[in-house]
Amino acid sequence: MGDDTKRERLAAAVAACERVLTRGPQTGVGERLARLVAEGAAAYDVTEPVDIYGDGVVAALEDRVADLLGTEAAAFFPTGTMAQQVALRTWAGRTGNPTVALHPQAHPEVHERDAVKVVSGLRTVHPTTAPRLPTPDEVRDFEEPFGTLMIELPLRDPGFVLPTWDELSDTVAAARERDAVVHFDGARLWECTPHFGRPLPEIAGLADSVYVSFYKSLEGISGAALAAPADVVAEAKTWRHRYGGLLFQQFPAALAALAGLHTVLPRLPSYVAHAKPVARALREGLAEAGVPWLRVHPQEPHTHQFQLWLPYPADVLDEAVLRQAEETGTSLFGRTTFHEPGLPGLSMTEVTVAGPALEWSEQDVRDAAADFARRLPGLEALEP
Repeated sequence: MGDDTKRERLAAAVAACERVLTRGPQTGVGERLARLVAEGAAAYDVTEPVDIYGDGVVAALEDRVADLLGTEAAAFFPTGTMAQQVALRTWAGRTGNPTVALHPQAHPEVHERDAVKVVSGLRTVHPTTAPRLPTPDEVRDFEEPFGTLMIELPLRDPGFVLPTWDELSDTVAAARERDAVVHFDGARLWECTPHFGRPLPEIAGLADSVYVSFYKSLEGISGAALAAPADVVAEAKTWRHRYGGLLFQQFPAALAALAGLHTVLPRLPSYVAHAKPVARALREGLAEAGVPWLRVHPQEPHTHQFQLWLPYPADVLDEAVLRQAEETGTSLFGRTTFHEPGLPGLSMTEVTVAGPALEWSEQDVRDAAADFARRLPGLEALEP
């Protein structure tokens, strides 16, 4: 069976399921438009004229972000890749140093085709290669100068991991000791408040600039914002124009972002809280069913997302995901697939605990995990 056929079967099976723990953003166009109309009208006066080159609803979104993060201003960008490049090259010009210190698994190093280097002409260095953010000592003692320290909160690829509040504060202070500015890649900053026990303005206030995304956790259509002092945002808007990011109209994305801030943002703490029992139940259900080795990472999630590692090839696990959805009408993983990031036969998937997962009890998750395990090699004979 070809990959396209499998994806189509999985999409159809998940759409037909009565219960799905992790639902992705994939919906029909009509359904997405209806949701935008309903939720957008609750977040913004939709009788206002559509935006033209960044006014109207786009300007309202920028003001809302600046207010939420406690910054002087914010600029809307069509993509996070563009927002990050603009932020980093703006600071490079102001510090006179084009070197950016960041983690080797940070988004610009892994998912942007070296755009920071190829397009913006910047250089990157890595204070640590450990699967966590750099410590204050690693930043303070790094052997070469850098103009900007970029910190991804949470650090997604190693498992949506976060430092403690004291560690983060001390790391920022260490960068300041070196006369470096600090930029937060806060694509998922919105859900970090429970872990840090601090409000958004206090978290964002540690940095000189912060990028946030609207489509990852807030369920928007697309887009991002860069929040910073007013003069930095003014310069960033100039670079946004040069990069081709000043679009004629952007009201669908901006309206969806305002809707996410209005509707989803208040729910994120409940998602983060529920991720802990979900992760525990997944681990217990799979272990009790006889899966020979597994890991939930972090063992207690730092946000509402975490990794699940299992000792099977990805195609075997994806087949089990498909069969569970088709045969039971229940799906643990939705349309999410497994992949093998390192050793062949050791696979990982990311689990997101959002609105649909709140309807699942720990026992529900445990039972579904055991049912999933019965579709894995060597465990088929287990009694339900």
